[in-house]
Amino acid sequence: MLQRLPRAGKMGEWRRLRAAVLGLVLGAGAYYCYCLWRRAAGRGRRRGAPRVPPSAVMEEIPPSSHSMDADALQKLIHLLKATDDPLIQEQALIALSNSATFSVNQDIIGNLGGLSVIGGMLLDCAPAVKEKALNALNNLSMNIKNQEEIQVYIMQVCKNIESAPLNSDLQLAGLRLLTNMSVTNAYHYKMINKIPCFLHLLSEGSERTQIQVLKVLVNLSANPATTRHFLKAQVPSLLSFFDNCINRDILLRALVFAANLKKNVNNEDGITTEDEYSEDSVFSMLCRDSAAFAQKLASLLHHPDTDVKEQVVRILTQ
Repeated sequence: MLQRLPRAGKMGEWRRLRAAVLGLVLGAGAYYCYCLWRRAAGRGRRRGAPRVPPSAVMEEIPPSSHSMDADALQKLIHLLKATDDPLIQEQALIALSNSATFSVNQDIIGNLGGLSVIGGMLLDCAPAVKEKALNALNNLSMNIKNQEEIQVYIMQVCKNIESAPLNSDLQLAGLRLLTNMSVTNAYHYKMINKIPCFLHLLSEGSERTQIQVLKVLVNLSANPATTRHFLKAQVPSLLSFFDNCINRDILLRALVFAANLKKNVNNEDGITTEDEYSEDSVFSMLCRDSAAFAQKLASLLHHPDTDVKEQVVRILTQ
């Protein structure tokens, strides 16, 4: 039976533990995983001992190029279940995340029950631990079978995004995971109620956040079942995204988002007949009082980027 890691131990032992963890994350393989497991299981960090901030550790850790075997991955998963030390949790999650870049490891981690262990870190853990857990789940979500298990955490991921500081690494990690989980329509219904939150992030976030949230919005808007939810939303600043001076990656995704909605409006009976949309709604901008939007699009026809012009034409010809 696995026990919680004791906190007692010498400083020298803690340093060796940290060295083993870092060696594992750097891709040294099963030997370091074994060392990490043995030292963590029998010892731990002394209470009050200084430690390197997790963010500083992350900045110096390159992506792994090593594929661990099943035994090493199982030891990492067991370690996550046994420890409540945030630093060890972070480093174990980084190692699992790096390993999950290999498709064979995505299957192994899923078969070993790792998804539920990692998913459990999204609740009642330090923000840095939640971020590393989201990164690991993001890599693991490249596997369709894994998505079926990861989808149970979508609501918790949305809560983490909503409660995280604006533009934080935690928020961005959650958005990256939702991007993968929204590639198909299967789990859109779990995200629909968070559309106002996503649009708020689009209005208030940094360029990095805007690009990431637009990836989610593009995926969701491709599904006709989400159209009414988008059209009812209020985004007074939405028109400002359709401008020649906007970052090309943001502009292009905003145009695809608008084109998806326009297409769905034209193809779906009943969406435009109900008087349920406010003056500040997305519907009002796209369909009801669209003169300002049309003027923006006309200006974008002279944009130097071919992909941008193609999306403008797509909107105008629908």
